[in-house]
Amino acid sequence: MIWSLSFAPLFPLWVLVAAAIAALALSVAAFVLRLPAWPLRALAMALLVFALAGPAVEREDREPLSSVVSIVVDESQSQRLGDRATSTNEALAALEQRFAALPGYELRVTRAARGDGATADGTALFSALADSLSDVPPERIGGGVMITDGQVHDIPEKAADLGFDAPLHALVTGVEDEIDRRLAIARAPKFALVGSEQVVTLQLQDRGVETAADRVTITVRRDGEIVTQQRAQPGSTIDIPVTVAHGGNNIFEYSADTLEGELTELNNRVVVTVEGIRENLRVLLVSGSPHAGERTWRNLLKSDASVDLVHFTILRPPDKQDGTPINQLSLIAFPTRELFSVKIDEFDLIIFDRYERRGVLPLLYFDNIARFVREGGAVLVAGGPDYAEGGSIYRTPLSPVLPAEPSGMIYEEPFRAAISQTGSRHPVTRGLPGGNAEPPAWSRWFRLVDATIRNGETLMTGAEEKPLLVLSREGEGRVAVLLSDHVWLWARGYEGGGPHVALLRRLAHWLMKEPDLEEEALRLTSRGVEVIAERQTIGESVGDMTLTLPGGETRNLTPTEVSPGLWRASAPAPDLGLYSVDDGTRKALVHVGPPNPREFTDVLSTTETLAPLAEETGGSVRRLVDAGGNVLIPRVVPLRRATSFAGDGWIGFRTSDASVLKGIDRYPLFAGLLGLALLLGAVSLLWYREGR
Repeated sequence: MIWSLSFAPLFPLWVLVAAAIAALALSVAAFVLRLPAWPLRALAMALLVFALAGPAVEREDREPLSSVVSIVVDESQSQRLGDRATSTNEALAALEQRFAALPGYELRVTRAARGDGATADGTALFSALADSLSDVPPERIGGGVMITDGQVHDIPEKAADLGFDAPLHALVTGVEDEIDRRLAIARAPKFALVGSEQVVTLQLQDRGVETAADRVTITVRRDGEIVTQQRAQPGSTIDIPVTVAHGGNNIFEYSADTLEGELTELNNRVVVTVEGIRENLRVLLVSGSPHAGERTWRNLLKSDASVDLVHFTILRPPDKQDGTPINQLSLIAFPTRELFSVKIDEFDLIIFDRYERRGVLPLLYFDNIARFVREGGAVLVAGGPDYAEGGSIYRTPLSPVLPAEPSGMIYEEPFRAAISQTGSRHPVTRGLPGGNAEPPAWSRWFRLVDATIRNGETLMTGAEEKPLLVLSREGEGRVAVLLSDHVWLWARGYEGGGPHVALLRRLAHWLMKEPDLEEEALRLTSRGVEVIAERQTIGESVGDMTLTLPGGETRNLTPTEVSPGLWRASAPAPDLGLYSVDDGTRKALVHVGPPNPREFTDVLSTTETLAPLAEETGGSVRRLVDAGGNVLIPRVVPLRRATSFAGDGWIGFRTSDASVLKGIDRYPLFAGLLGLALLLGAVSLLWYREGR
C-alpha cells in the first residue's frame, strides 16, 4: 500500500500561477510595510492558492509481482555420458523443491536438446534461455541457471547481450579427471568419379591424458563392410585412400580403437559420404538391319546426356554382292575385332536391335560377349522375327546368358502390352503411365516372338499373356530381352502411343546398375527430424527391420506397403551421427548432421567456457559432483541488491520490485467541511490577531 499527494486544479494552471505570484507579492509587501500579523496574512493566502490547486491524498493498492527464474537443462548427447544425466536430474529436482519453498519466485524449466533444425549442430542453451524469458519484463527477471556439462556453443560475448540485469549461474556435470579419444575429419571429398581413388585426411587426438598412447588402429568401412585398416599415432594427421565403388552415396566409416577409461566411444568414429558420379556410360547399339524402330533406340540414347552412344547398322551384309567396286562404296567395314575383342570392356551396355546372324560377327566373339556379361557388363536384345528364325542370336554361344529361348513361333495379331504381377512391383515397370488401367491406356502392338523363359523375371506380357519383357542376372552382369520390335509404335504416337521413353530409359539404366532401379534394395534416408527406411522387393511381403542409433540403441521397425513392391517405415532421429538399418540380409546407412559435429568436438566437462559471462553478471560456475562422486546442490538465497550473487555453498537471485496496481483511493484535502473549516480557521485567526 502506497500513499501519495496529487493535485486536481479547479482553474487553469496559468490562473493558479498568477494567484500564487499575487499572494507572494502581497506577502512581501506586508513584510516590508511591517503590517500587523503579516505571517498570518501570508498563511491565509497560501492556503487559498493551495485549495485552488485541488490537493488530494491518494492510496494505491498494489500487489507485488514474483521474480522469474529460468532453469535451462542441457539434454544434448554429451549430457548422456557417464553419470551426467543422473546428477542433472538430482540437481533439477532439488532446485525445484527449494524454489517451491521460497515465496516470491516463479520458476520456469526449459529442456534444450540441440540447436534448431533436424541437423542443427552444437548445444544452444542461451537461445533456449532467451525463449523462456521472452515474455517477461527485464525488471521481473531474477536470474538464470544452466545445468550443463559446460560445452555450450552459443555463448554471447558480453552480459549485456542477455537482455536482463540478473545473475546467471551454471551447475556443471561431470568430473575433472575425464579422458577421451577423438577422430576428426580434416579434409574429405564430397564428389568423385566411380572407380576413382580419393584421399580422406583424419586427425586423431587424445584429450585429458598426460602421456600419448601407442599407435592406434583405424578401421575403414564402406557401406558397412571393412575395406582397409591403418595405424596412426595420437596427435597425428593421417591420409587414408579409399575407392568410390558405385554411383550415389558411398558411406565411409572410420573408427579408432577405444582408449581405456575414455568418456565415450561415439567420437571415436567419423563418417564421410562421397557421392559417386559415373562417367558417361558407353553404349554400343548394333542394328541388324534398317527398320522402322531403329531410330527409336538411337533417339532415346542420344537424348540422354549421361550416355555416350556408338551405333552401327549393318546395311551391307557379306552375302550381298551386287558388283559395286569396293572403292565406290561409302560404307565402312564393321570393326568386329576392335569392338568385341579389344575394347569390349570399355562398354557398359551392348544392345542388339533385330540382330540376325549373317556372318558379320564371328561366333567366337559371342563368347567374349558372354564373358563380358558375367564379369559385370549388360546386354539387351530387342528381337523381332529374327529372334525366332534360324539365324537367331540365341543360336550362338551367347545363349547360356539369355533368359528367353525362342520356340520359333511368332504371334502376328494385335495386343496391348500388360504389366505382369511381378512387373507391378519392379521399379522398371512400376507406375508406368497408363499401366494401371484395364486394358492399359496405350496403343496396341502387332508382333510377339514366343519364347520359353529359362530364368529371370517376366515384367510385361503380350498376346495370350506370353512373355514380352524379361530381365535376368548372370554372374555380375545383367541381361534383358524384349520379344517384340513394335515399341516404335508408341514412339510414333500410333493410337495415342505409350510410355516408350520411360520404359526404355528405365530398362537401359537398370541394365547399367542404376541404384534407384534395383528390384531388391534397402535404403535409409533422413528427412527433417526422422529417418526413413525403404525396402524395395518384388516379393509379396517383407519382415521387420532393426534400426541402430548412433549411441548403439536399437529399435524395431515394421514397414508398411506404400506402393506395390515398396515398403516404408520411419522413426525419429533425435541424435547426430550414423544410423543403420538391417533386415537380416541387407544393411543400409545414413549419417544425420554434419560430418564433424560440434557436439562431439570436445566432450570433456568444463567450467571455463561459461565462467567469464557468469562472473560478469554476478553469478557463478561450479561443479555439481565432487571428487568423491557426491552431488552438491547449492542453497538458494533471495537478494534485493548485491554486487555478487554467489558464495560458498549458495547461489543468489534478484528479488523484483515490480508490482501490479489493483486500485486507487483518493481523499481531497480541501473538499467539503474540512476545506471550509481550514480556510475559515485561517481567516478567523488573522482577524483575531489584527483585532489585538
